[in-house]
Amino acid sequence: MSDGLKLGLAGVGTVGSGLLRLLAARKAELAARAGRPIEVVAVSAKNRRKNRDVLNAEIAAIMKTRKSAEWIEILNRAGVPCGPIFSIDQMFGDPQVAHLGIAQPVKKNGKTMQLVGQPMSLSRTPSKLTVWPPEIGEHTDEVLAEFGFNTDEIAALRKANAI
Repeated sequence: MSDGLKLGLAGVGTVGSGLLRLLAARKAELAARAGRPIEVVAVSAKNRRKNRDVLNAEIAAIMKTRKSAEWIEILNRAGVPCGPIFSIDQMFGDPQVAHLGIAQPVKKNGKTMQLVGQPMSLSRTPSKLTVWPPEIGEHTDEVLAEFGFNTDEIAALRKANAI
């Protein structure tokens, strides 16, 4: 079932068990996969802009009827790009993140922290995280010195609790 309508709709929606990022190319196909029709209100680019709120509300109502894992399976099978929006702990626990090596360990003072690396791998210029992120305020003095503050001025800022 397709009315040939290209939506180019991209958005974040709340689903039965969380958030889902959705890029739906064809509204009718999304409606068919959802098991109910979506009112055709966006026939032209002008009408699509004019009726975006109505269309988004209808899609949002449909999306809440299933859990995100169900929608991801249904929509990916239909060729509609979508995927979950993870919390930090969910992201590090995702098998695809592990497979791609996106989570990378960085060590400092005997501690190890997992950080998010580059989302792609380049064969000739591979990326690897090697530096622990700075502590809050760790580079404040150096940055202020680069802007021309001397040590007495930095000490005065610190004494005034400005930094």
